[in-house]
Amino acid sequence: MTENAVDSVDIVRIMEMIPHRYPMLLVDRVVDIVAGESAVGIKNVTINEPQFQGHFPQRAVMPGVMIVEAMAQTAGILVVHSLGAEAEGKLVYFMSIDKCRFRRPVGPGDVMHIHVTKEQARGNVWRFKGKVYVDDKLCSDAGFAAMLVEE
Repeated sequence: MTENAVDSVDIVRIMEMIPHRYPMLLVDRVVDIVAGESAVGIKNVTINEPQFQGHFPQRAVMPGVMIVEAMAQTAGILVVHSLGAEAEGKLVYFMSIDKCRFRRPVGPGDVMHIHVTKEQARGNVWRFKGKVYVDDKLCSDAGFAAMLVEE
């Protein structure tokens, strides 16, 4: 492990790093993070989450936009980890999503492994590639950009 790598980030630390809260906090833990490079987040999908009341009651499927949001939140954690304490409490806004694909459904009982890799950082704009796996099977992938902003 390099000196910029951390074994894991728990939910308490995640809530210090990004402003999201239930029901929109979609990362339970980060199991691997390397400053300025990459992160792997974990989302345990459970049937008691509010989106499953209507999407879809007969066969619960995690909405694709929430899978992409989980990628973005994992990337936000990576940004804050990379920039340090001065970035905590700032917002990371989506700017674009490119070539997003949903390859297999995600549902209750699944554990999403959310891999994000920084492709570029210029000023306060960061570009990422994200991939979501369940049981080592690719479920979704996308390119996206985000901007760190002061509120």
